[in-house]
Amino acid sequence: MEIEDNMDSNVKIISSDEGETLAIAGGNYRIVISGDQTNGNYAVIEMTVPPGGGPPPHSHPETQEMFHVLEGEVEFKTEAGKQTVGKDGFVNIPFGGAVHCFKNISENHARLLCTVVPAGLENLFKEIGVPVLPGQILPVPELNDKRREFLKEIDLKYNQKTYPPDFLG
Repeated sequence: MEIEDNMDSNVKIISSDEGETLAIAGGNYRIVISGDQTNGNYAVIEMTVPPGGGPPPHSHPETQEMFHVLEGEVEFKTEAGKQTVGKDGFVNIPFGGAVHCFKNISENHARLLCTVVPAGLENLFKEIGVPVLPGQILPVPELNDKRREFLKEIDLKYNQKTYPPDFLG
């Protein structure tokens, strides 16, 4: 069998101290493997989310997103309802734009492994996040008019829609 020229057939082994770590929404997102390393096929992001933390309701119809909860408990909300997902639980957000969000309901940091297909969401994270050292926690950026406008531009650029925090109840 012949491998196409645009396929990278090299095995990639990534250690726990590799990958860019970004401060996002009070937590840390480590880009384990990016679309640049997978020919745009997928990306994997390790998310460390503080108690009470998590993204607002949002949707991205052209991206499938899968979460494996490694530590803690998170409450996932969709338009169909909400469910608590604990350690070793798994959530699949299919293509099509289902509105979803999650919140860490643990007393400690929750850790999730997020895979996105195709890659690209990690680039959104690179634009909204701030590079940090592993374990370094930054406060959530102030949501002023300038930040709101910036986030609207990011949503347009990445074909994502963000909803008000109370959208899913």
